[in-house]
Amino acid sequence: MLAIFAACYLTIGGRLVMLGAVEEAVPVAWPSPPSKARPNLLDRNGHVLAMDVPSASVYAEPRKMVDVDEAVEGLLRVFPDLDASDLRRRLSSRSAFTWIKRTTSKAERDQLWALGIPGVGFRDELRRLYPNGRAAAHVIGAVNVDNIGIAGIESWVDRQGLQALRGVGLNLGGNLEPIHLSLDLRAQHALTSELSEAVTKFQAIAGAGLVMDITNGEIIALASLPDFDPNVPTDALKPDRINRVAVGTYEMGSTFKAMTTAMALDSGLFDMRSVVDASAPLRFGRFSIRDYRGQNRPLNIPESFIHSSNIVMGKMAMAVGPEHHRTFLKRLGQLDRLTTELPESASPLFPAKWGELNTATISFGHGIAVTPLQASMGIAAVVNNGRLLRPTFVKGAPVEERVVAEGVVSERTSEALRFLMRLNARVGSAGKADVDGYFIGGKTGTSEKVVNGRYDSGTVLTAFMGIAPAHAPRYLFMTVLDEPKPLPETYGFRTSGWNAVPVTGKIIARVMPILGVGPSGTPPLSPFPTMASARAWGSNLFVGGPRVASGISY
Repeated sequence: MLAIFAACYLTIGGRLVMLGAVEEAVPVAWPSPPSKARPNLLDRNGHVLAMDVPSASVYAEPRKMVDVDEAVEGLLRVFPDLDASDLRRRLSSRSAFTWIKRTTSKAERDQLWALGIPGVGFRDELRRLYPNGRAAAHVIGAVNVDNIGIAGIESWVDRQGLQALRGVGLNLGGNLEPIHLSLDLRAQHALTSELSEAVTKFQAIAGAGLVMDITNGEIIALASLPDFDPNVPTDALKPDRINRVAVGTYEMGSTFKAMTTAMALDSGLFDMRSVVDASAPLRFGRFSIRDYRGQNRPLNIPESFIHSSNIVMGKMAMAVGPEHHRTFLKRLGQLDRLTTELPESASPLFPAKWGELNTATISFGHGIAVTPLQASMGIAAVVNNGRLLRPTFVKGAPVEERVVAEGVVSERTSEALRFLMRLNARVGSAGKADVDGYFIGGKTGTSEKVVNGRYDSGTVLTAFMGIAPAHAPRYLFMTVLDEPKPLPETYGFRTSGWNAVPVTGKIIARVMPILGVGPSGTPPLSPFPTMASARAWGSNLFVGGPRVASGISY
């Protein structure tokens, strides 16, 4: 009996030696290379937006399975979200390899390791972690299970050469320098919080907003709701999760009137004292262009701006001419696809044949659809002395490389627009965004949406472009609400002045102190040096109407 047992143990021992030392192990046929390191993404103040963390993926080799039922039971105990029937089918096959779970946690790995299921193994990998969850998701983007960027800045990082270096076998390890984005996480939180509250309050189907540094084109914050958690990248594929700021194209309504007014003043055909008759609608055959709450009288340029007259804008644009109008908007970057670091972008929609009717409607933001980011870039150019800058999401990106055009409007025209936007915040439709001490200016916009091929007056998109401070703009604030509903407190109105404007005011009040700009107790002296003083304008500002401008500190 001793001899028999000794022989058995010697046989088993010899076989173990053969398996462990003599017999060459068959390599696992991996379906994809292991995930590689990516650079950390930081906000402008150094806060981590995205980082790599160690992880492990679980796989099985069905040919080496000893007991399929035991394996299924153990795996479901650790990963209860797996489909039992599908798992049993795959483990019962004679295939050499199948994934069980990608990017597991350390606790899950330890639990599975303790079960010791034959034929189940681990592969060490890296997992992308977004510690702030949904914050700035549409800018940051996401990666797939192989840690390769599929959207947003994450995709841009790969296109900068990271994937090419990996392709030639270069293991970059932890030597990657972090990338500082232009975003401010604190401002991002304030923007998203106020925008989310507004979407809920006004029962809008979506909302979007941004904060841009006008002086260098850096995007300080960008939000598009509904958003997604980049830690769950599949949510980004849902159709309502698009980046409405960079991908959505909309008729931006009366916000375009700032560009139209700048064009008219810059043409030399009009000046701030010009008067245009708005007492009757503009007629094109069976079509008529009317003013929303029109004054039904001649209006000068300041009046037409604060009363947002479609008639005056249409007449000014037609006086300049369709060809010049189209050329002006192209110089402002409104007719070409805007490219930034984000791979997601959209081409503007505008008529192929640009006649007088198109000029009239496009003058007040109908008949042309652009991205809100594109419109923001154009508004920024007409208030910063005519310098058109391509926006950026990278901190410190060279400004000169992003200058699209210089002198798109003259300095005097730019000053006139700043004056008008400030006037609109004092006595016009942007009054609910006026924050004490910040010298706000802005232009509202409300556009009817197309439903079943026709404009529907009950379904609107509201927008607001605000600048602060108006006399020397540093930041542009843009807010869009998609299909806001009227409320009792808005007296049944759903136009921009009742929703997008007050929301932007709240955003400005929260974000400006974060960015180190405190309120000022007194307005700046001579804020518009080449314009006549506010007191001198007095009775000349409003022809035939109340002299509400008299005595106002602009």
